[in-house]
Amino acid sequence: MSDNEDTIRHEAPTRRETIKYGGAVVGGGLLAGCTSGSGTGDTTDGSTDTSYEVYIEPAGNVRFDSVPETWVAEGGAWVDMGVALGVEDGILSNGSYPAPQLFYDVLDISIDRDASVSFWKDGGYDKEIFYETDADVHFLDPNAIKYWDDSWDDDDIKEISEAVGPICGNNCRRRRDFRNDLDYPLYTLYKAFEKVAQVFQKEDRYEALAEIHDEVLAEVQSRLPPEDERPEIGLINGGSRPTENLFYPMDLLADGYELKTYRDLGAISAFEDTDGGGSEADYEYMLEVDPDVLVIHWGIGNGGTLEQAPENGHRFDNELFRETWLEAMQDHPLGQQLTAVQEERILPGAWGEQGPIVNLFQIELTARQLYPEEFGEFDPERYPNVPEEEQLFDRQRVADIINGDL
Repeated sequence: MSDNEDTIRHEAPTRRETIKYGGAVVGGGLLAGCTSGSGTGDTTDGSTDTSYEVYIEPAGNVRFDSVPETWVAEGGAWVDMGVALGVEDGILSNGSYPAPQLFYDVLDISIDRDASVSFWKDGGYDKEIFYETDADVHFLDPNAIKYWDDSWDDDDIKEISEAVGPICGNNCRRRRDFRNDLDYPLYTLYKAFEKVAQVFQKEDRYEALAEIHDEVLAEVQSRLPPEDERPEIGLINGGSRPTENLFYPMDLLADGYELKTYRDLGAISAFEDTDGGGSEADYEYMLEVDPDVLVIHWGIGNGGTLEQAPENGHRFDNELFRETWLEAMQDHPLGQQLTAVQEERILPGAWGEQGPIVNLFQIELTARQLYPEEFGEFDPERYPNVPEEEQLFDRQRVADIINGDL
C-alpha cells in the first residue's frame, strides 16, 4: 500500500454477524490496515484469499473480501453505472435522482422503482437507516456526507464502513463548495464508472461500453460545424420559474458529469460567471443576453419543472413542457421578445444524473437539438424514438453488453 492511503476492509459474513449479535466486532476487526496488494493468495489456514482492493478517492484503498451483492448510490448516474454492469438486482437505494426510464425502455431494461431508501431523515443522515438497509457497499462520497450533515465526522464514516459496508463514492456531478478546501479529484463520468466496474469485477463490460462511447464521440466531433457557426446556448436550471420572472442561468462548460454532453459537443455558452444554477436572473437579464437557443436543464426527464416530474419514470411530456416554458414566456411582455421564444427554440435539456447508458442517448439527443442540419431534427413528440439511419450507436449492441454478451 502506498503512503497515506487507508484501506477499508469489507468482510461481508463478519458484518452480518456483527449486526446479528448487537454490534459487537467479531473476528479481529474490519479495518485491515495496510496490505501488500490485491488479488488471490494463500492464507495461514490454507484457504484461498480472493480479496481485492479498489482505490476510490477520497476513501482511499477499499478492500473487498467478496464481490458486493447489494449496494446503494447517491444519484442516478451511479445507479446507471450499476445497471450498465448488469448488477441492478442488488440495488437497495437508487438515490434522489433515478435515471429516466424512457432510456431504459429502448433497451428493454427495468429497475426496481421502489428501491427508494433515503438515508436522510430529520435534517441529517441517519445511522440506523444504514444499519437497517445493510448494503455491502455505499457509493456515497464521505466528504459530501460530512458537508451536508456537519454532525458526521470521520469516526462516523469509519463506523459505518466497518460495521456495514464501505462508504466510497466520489461526488462528481458538479464542483460543490466543499471541494474548494479539499484536494482530491472530481472524477469524470467514465473514471467513476471504471471504479464501479472494479468494485463489481465487471471491467470487461466497462471496457466494451467505453469503446462505444469513444467511437460515438469521435464520430460526433468529426461532424461538428465550425465554432463561429454554432448557436449560443442559454442553459437554465429546471427549477426556474418563468411565470414568476425567476431564472437560474448555468454555464454549459462547468465541471462535472452533469454537463458532459455540452462540453463534448463543443456547445457555446451564452451565460458566464454563474455558479451551477444558483445565480438568479430575471427577464431583463435574459433579454440582455438573448441566447439563440434556450435549453431547460433536466427537461427531457419530465417536461415541466423538477417538482412536476411524474411518477411513471420521468418520461418526457411535450405538451407539459411547452405549457411550462414556451407558452409561459410567450405570455410575458419581455419574455415574448426573446429570440428563442419567437423562433420557438426552447428545448428540453439533458438529464443531469447521467451514467454511461443515459449519456450515450443524451450525446445523440443533444447533437440533434443543437445541430439538426447535421444530425437530424429532434422530434419531441416521438422521442426517444430516432430513425435508425440517424442513430449514433447500436442499441442492441449496448443491450447485449449490459446482459453480458460481449
